[in-house]
Amino acid sequence: MNYSFKRLWNRAFLFVGPAWFLLVWIIWSSGQLITVADKITFIGIVIPGFLIVYSTGFFIEGWHEKKKRGRS
Repeated sequence: MNYSFKRLWNRAFLFVGPAWFLLVWIIWSSGQLITVADKITFIGIVIPGFLIVYSTGFFIEGWHEKKKRGRS
């Protein structure tokens, strides 16, 4: 692998981020979220979900590196 995991992961999210935003915008503007509570719940799940998925990659990388060091 020519690049570090962090660089590849960040690059992947540069492509995934706009697609994720487009999906959120489509759902937001579809009229399915009628009440303010619906909108708050939706945003309260979508934003933390994106951040959790993003940060999980770094957790997995750290776990993998630790596992590799244990084998050596």
